[in-house]
Amino acid sequence: MKQHDRRLDWVFALAFMACCLLPWYRVEDGFFRFGWIGPEWQDQAIAPALLQILFLGRPWLAVLLVLFAVAFCARCFLKGRKRTTLLICSSVVGIAYLALEGLAIGFSGWNWTIAETLFGTLSNGQPAFGAGAVLSGICFLLILSFGLAERGVLKGDAFVISSITLLVALVGVFVFYPVLSMFVGAVQDFDGSFKPDGFLENIRSESIWSLSCVISDGRCGVAWRTLWLAIMTALGSTMLGLAFALVATRTSFPFKKGLRLLTVLPIITPPFVIGLALTLLFGRAGVVTVFLADIFGIEPGRWLYGLTGIWIAQVLSFTPITFLVLIGVVEGVSPSMEEASQTLRADRWRTFSRVSLPLMAPGLANAFLISFIESMADFGNPMVLGGSHGVLSTEIFFAVVGAQNDPSRAAVLAIILLCFTLSAFLIQRLWLSGRNFATVTGKGDSGVHAALPTPLKIGVYAVVLPWMIFTVVVYVMIIFGGFVRTWGLDNTLTLDHYRRAFSVSWAEGGLAWTGVAWNSFWTTMEIALLSAPLTAAVGLLTAYLVVRQRFIGRNIFEFALMLSFAIPGTVIGVSYIMAFNLPPLEMTGTALILIACFVFRNMPVGVRGGIAAMSQLDKSLDEASLTLGANSFRTIRKVILPLLRPAITAALVYSFVRAITSISAVIFLVSAQYNMATAYIVGLVENGQFGVAIAYSSVLIFVMIFVIGLFQLLVGERRLRRENRVANAPRRSLVEQEKTA
Repeated sequence: MKQHDRRLDWVFALAFMACCLLPWYRVEDGFFRFGWIGPEWQDQAIAPALLQILFLGRPWLAVLLVLFAVAFCARCFLKGRKRTTLLICSSVVGIAYLALEGLAIGFSGWNWTIAETLFGTLSNGQPAFGAGAVLSGICFLLILSFGLAERGVLKGDAFVISSITLLVALVGVFVFYPVLSMFVGAVQDFDGSFKPDGFLENIRSESIWSLSCVISDGRCGVAWRTLWLAIMTALGSTMLGLAFALVATRTSFPFKKGLRLLTVLPIITPPFVIGLALTLLFGRAGVVTVFLADIFGIEPGRWLYGLTGIWIAQVLSFTPITFLVLIGVVEGVSPSMEEASQTLRADRWRTFSRVSLPLMAPGLANAFLISFIESMADFGNPMVLGGSHGVLSTEIFFAVVGAQNDPSRAAVLAIILLCFTLSAFLIQRLWLSGRNFATVTGKGDSGVHAALPTPLKIGVYAVVLPWMIFTVVVYVMIIFGGFVRTWGLDNTLTLDHYRRAFSVSWAEGGLAWTGVAWNSFWTTMEIALLSAPLTAAVGLLTAYLVVRQRFIGRNIFEFALMLSFAIPGTVIGVSYIMAFNLPPLEMTGTALILIACFVFRNMPVGVRGGIAAMSQLDKSLDEASLTLGANSFRTIRKVILPLLRPAITAALVYSFVRAITSISAVIFLVSAQYNMATAYIVGLVENGQFGVAIAYSSVLIFVMIFVIGLFQLLVGERRLRRENRVANAPRRSLVEQEKTA
């Protein structure tokens, strides 16, 4: 009981700070500038809730203080079921009331006509929520969690309940609320009245559902084109990712470090740069096209500009994602199971197909799902190479920013895209349900992984080596483009592009960053380094809760996590503007909206990677830790996280890279103060400054390689007490193995 009281005391101390010390509303100059500290409480923005109630004409905030007082009385004077009931009820009412009054009251008064009819006209409105209001909401969530823990929910584990409660709230605010705001706007007229005519007209459009490519010589609708492209991209990238993972872990390939570098390179490149490189190689005036025309007389064509070109670019871009997911899964397959199969006289092919490959099923399913959703949501590659073959993401973009602004069409296309991705997710869940893939237990597991069957080994080499050469050629073209005066036209070597972007000079005050790219570069690094660990932490914690905990609505919660990942970045950016440009949460033009966008858009990758890796960890590891007296937080920190190092690295790398290379959402969210690198590069491309754009992209690539290596060094490798050599390598003596151990 003392532990329960101590937890609640900390929460009530935070609640007192939120209501009596911190500014309740948003501070225009920024909270962390601390300009609100001082005696000027008469300022409506920086005054705390108590002063807002007493002196600034906002009596509706008194309800929140009363609810905190009720919860405090329950903590001090009640015990047992009455105490927990009052804690839970007061916190639930507090959360609901805080959300409703924030949505209902705007700058000039009521936002809802029905509220004005019921309660009369307000003489005073309110700006967007600030630190005090946000902290109060967190306190109500914690009171709810601790009340449920005292009731014995989820075995009374306060950490697990608090994590679930906070994650549900965050997903609701940063995923559901923006999307719902956009959908509500799609069925509203300009005066706010309900008008679904445009929505109903677009949902029946022939341009979306036409099957003319099947029954005639026409073109299929954008929905079917996008679905076909996503399936082919997912198959191609998953097979390539598995081939790369097998070469890296099950063969004696001599250039494994170079292989890992090449698989990472496409993901750390802005998508339009890969598109430009492919155009320089295979476009009508490309190097390969001209060579084939001169030698063999093949007439140049436009085959690159369409679904074929998009597919090549997407497979090149998304194979590294599947590789990062699959390499930990391939390493996690138990060598003892493979040795048992060979002991029972199964040959290498039968061992691989009947033992190893089925144990990789969670990783393969997750890799397919991630690349399928990535293809659905991809914007950069179709924008550069799509030509007249639009996909859902580009059609949504033009529906939002085109000559005819049509939010109803954008909403319809987003719903269709969401149905496709959630259907893939459901199929994956049904396929994996009821199966056990645990191979990492608390027992010792020595041994050597079985060697690949010779035909399979030849096959993966035949796939991996040409793809490596192709990747090297693409990146040689990218690097070459930064050192020529005009890419593809005037190939005179020059350093002018790098000087213009990243020049440095000495001034009277010291070092001066005079290059045009420095401002966006430092902003991008700051945002990416802040969002990457947050994304990894939130994603892996969510994976732990989904895999290890059983709570009401778990499947719905897991579905909800895919929303931000399934919807194109274009829609995410527009929905964030619609949701967070006005009270109650006004964040446009700040760094916070960029961090929130990156965290909740990239979080599903950490979740899927964590689920794939955690599916191989036996639950007895957790149970043993809990039986020995450790709580859930200590179990995660000491037992689970060391075994999830590949998933942690994948989440950190992916979230950091996506924060730098993301285009579609960033275009709508950047501001003059917080301008991201990709938005700046797109501006350079639009102005025809291709050399500076390529130079900037090249510098970003090398910086990301350095940071990725730093992440891998800091996280370290997972140690499973196994021999990490292939089966056909000579075994060391027992004495050497004992010394190593």
